[in-house]
Amino acid sequence: MTLPVMALVGHPNVGKSTLFNRIAEERLAIVDDMPGVTRDRLYAQADWLSREFNIIDTGGLTLEDEPIEEQIYAQAQIAIDEADVIVFVGDVTTGVTSLDEQIARILFQSKKPIVLAVNKVDSQARKSEIFEFYSLGLGEPLAVSGEHGKGIGDVLDAVVANFPAYEEAADENKISFSLIGRPNVGKSSLVNAVLGEERVIVSNIPGTTRDAIDTDFVDEESGLEYTIIDTAGIRKKGKIYESTEKYSVLRALRAIDRSDVILIVIDAEEGIIEQDKRVAGLAHEAGKGIVFIVNKWDTQTSKDHKARMKFESDVRQNFTFLAYVPILFTSAKTKKGLKDILPMVEYVHDNNRREISSSVLNQVIQEAIVINPPPADKGKKLRINYGTQVSVGPPTFLIFVNDEELVHFSYKRYLVNKFRESFDFTGTSLHLIFRNKNK
Repeated sequence: MTLPVMALVGHPNVGKSTLFNRIAEERLAIVDDMPGVTRDRLYAQADWLSREFNIIDTGGLTLEDEPIEEQIYAQAQIAIDEADVIVFVGDVTTGVTSLDEQIARILFQSKKPIVLAVNKVDSQARKSEIFEFYSLGLGEPLAVSGEHGKGIGDVLDAVVANFPAYEEAADENKISFSLIGRPNVGKSSLVNAVLGEERVIVSNIPGTTRDAIDTDFVDEESGLEYTIIDTAGIRKKGKIYESTEKYSVLRALRAIDRSDVILIVIDAEEGIIEQDKRVAGLAHEAGKGIVFIVNKWDTQTSKDHKARMKFESDVRQNFTFLAYVPILFTSAKTKKGLKDILPMVEYVHDNNRREISSSVLNQVIQEAIVINPPPADKGKKLRINYGTQVSVGPPTFLIFVNDEELVHFSYKRYLVNKFRESFDFTGTSLHLIFRNKNK
């Protein structure tokens, strides 16, 4: 299911990051009085009135070497392209500025739902000053205080009311998988190679793919039905859009929402960069099945077993949190390794949906306790009573204990490793939840 997206837009220093933190209920964004402190467009999942959604803080859309007008335009365009609902943030202490008017004109032409939030209304006396913002033509201004958490509910009520209706559930018999990664790693070429036909645009210019393209097909060998999702690149041309890779992150996030298995594509020619880690982190946090695809392996002067071992070691060192993820070496150009992709997607998908009976699970838990008894904390010892699997995608286990506060992260990691030794969970994360038995 694709989660709807709300984006916070406004000129620098209106308090977008503070509102973002309030809505996400975490201090994920850097907050500072200096304009432009937010260096990256941050994103998080939030929920309101039982509706889950993604939220973007567009503070990081500005580039220091660009005129403020171009920065604002880029910020507004990204929000228009990506968001289902746009929250335009004004500042009651400055009133309506020329930048506000400029942003409002751009957003108004988008025809996207817009919620107008006037921030920094920290006192009752300030409330009467918000009516000036009616002049922007964006509807009723809502008074909020990100600093004190006032008025946030009114904004979220309006946002959720404008979200699109729930999408229909995907066909459970069909495996959806997407290829994500930074621009120009060969995602579209791999899609074409897997499909065996030219179904999407292929180019060596980063940002060629403008929209996510879903293609349904049947694997002739296995008879399984698949949906392959080629994640979009940068939709708009221009220096602001193409001078940084961070604009592709949200599209990767949306593709992850809709996929059962994620293929993280790494460029063998350029090696691993920080952006690869960011994209991989998104897939890991979403609990989806994951496969590493090292593409363009044909470009390596040495392609023997030792070279593969060296590159695989580099992947493991850079992605320590994804030690459970298998690695395939491919070349979309020479078709090398492509025959392994679909069987691996099926394999990882099955592991991500694997169910373990309670009797077998508790046998493994008891064996783990015998080998390594839970440690004591301040004279109180952790006792594990029993466990049960509560969901799949990822496999999630509820374990009842005498005191969940006594569960140390190292012992949780130990149990995860024991589960992996006992059951095949290659390619999927595991989620362990500890609860007091009397709850």
